[in-house]
Amino acid sequence: MIGMVIQVLTLSGLILSAGLVWYFRDLLSAAISFGVFSFLLSMEVLFLQAPDVAIAEASIGAGLTTAVFIIAIRATQKVTEADGE
Repeated sequence: MIGMVIQVLTLSGLILSAGLVWYFRDLLSAAISFGVFSFLLSMEVLFLQAPDVAIAEASIGAGLTTAVFIIAIRATQKVTEADGE
């Protein structure tokens, strides 16, 4: 029973974080939301009893990919509408 509640909360968090990735206009916030999504996805895979896939998703998806996104965002300059197109 408690396992099902945790799984429903994890799936709800997945839907919420995916919506936040789409909603945020700030790229850094979207990248962090994507990291949360990937971490929750690894938790869901762990609940489905595939620990090797969960470890790979957590390390590559939540860790490495999010770090690469943040480094790439920091290397770019923010363009506003006043600056031009």
